[in-house]
Amino acid sequence: PEAVRLASERAPMLEARRAGVSAAQQEAARAGALPDPMLSIGIDNLPVTGRDAFDTRVDDMTMKKIGLRQEIPSRAKRSARRSFAARQFDEAQAQAEAEGLAVRRAAAEAWIGVWAAQRELLALQKLREQAALAANVSKARVAGGGEAVSDALATQAALLELDNRIEAARAEKRAAQAALTRWLGDGAVEVSDMAPNFDTLPVSEAELLASVDRVAPLLPATAQVETAAAAIDVARAEKRPDWSVGASYGQRAGGRDDMIMFEVGIGLPLFTRNRQDHGVAASEADYQSALATREDLRRQETARIRADFARWDGLKRQVALHEDALLPLAMDRSATTLAAYRAGGDLQPWLNARRDELDVHLAHAKHLGELGRAWVALAFLLPTEAQP
Repeated sequence: PEAVRLASERAPMLEARRAGVSAAQQEAARAGALPDPMLSIGIDNLPVTGRDAFDTRVDDMTMKKIGLRQEIPSRAKRSARRSFAARQFDEAQAQAEAEGLAVRRAAAEAWIGVWAAQRELLALQKLREQAALAANVSKARVAGGGEAVSDALATQAALLELDNRIEAARAEKRAAQAALTRWLGDGAVEVSDMAPNFDTLPVSEAELLASVDRVAPLLPATAQVETAAAAIDVARAEKRPDWSVGASYGQRAGGRDDMIMFEVGIGLPLFTRNRQDHGVAASEADYQSALATREDLRRQETARIRADFARWDGLKRQVALHEDALLPLAMDRSATTLAAYRAGGDLQPWLNARRDELDVHLAHAKHLGELGRAWVALAFLLPTEAQP
């Protein structure tokens, strides 16, 4: 839990997603607002030819003017744009939530990697004690003339092979710690030997399947469907005419009366078949694409949940079989053959038993890591508040 909490606080990608949510919120706040008004300054009816060219005082119609114009998009357009911006904000939030789930899951998997590597290293170090004891016994028997030198060399080779495995396990642990540091930041990473109960999940298979729309990959996909639906409304609103209002004040020279102008404009979307209808069709196609993508993801995640549950259940039985039968049997066999060897028996039975016990321990450590990762894949699918 501590690793997951720290990763949720420190992951740079989550900060990027939070910034994206903030940006979408700001965009939503300004969506649907009226455009800025336009100030115009100019001159009308200025002569440009003849003797009085560019003289503003000779013609009664010449006047300097200043004006203001305001474009007013239709209410339907502004409402559709506000709705579209709100859906984009929801999409940014869904992406942030999905990223948070992905980070929590990745951090948990990295923690499991370190934990499993520690378990493997500990098992190998315990086996080394037995191998070292056999090597000492072999040396003593060779010194006393009761054993061939080849047997002493065989026990020494077994000890060196185990040391090689231990070094490989240490390197694997360091690599796993580096992977965990990627989520927790720089600094020493200490992982407890205690692990969650991998035999129990916080949510059942039926509950996960019923909540499949809330798993991480489907959160953005569902939000994208809503955004695509809002985009259709924006495209349809393009058929609504926009308005504009303008006013200007004209000043004439030579004591002539000043003038004022006021006008109202309206857009004429007369050829919608060649323009706006194509935009609506494109938006509707994007919506169908988003629906199909979400459905494909839903089927994919449903199949993955069922497969992950089957894998988790199978690994749980394998780990139980190792812990209840295979490991005790291998350890008893190794201890028995070592005792027989110390009592003067042959070396080969112990070498065979030691090799088999080593394989069982390594297989058990591998299955523990796989069980932990299978558990994480199911335990961190849903947001915490969505879990029963």
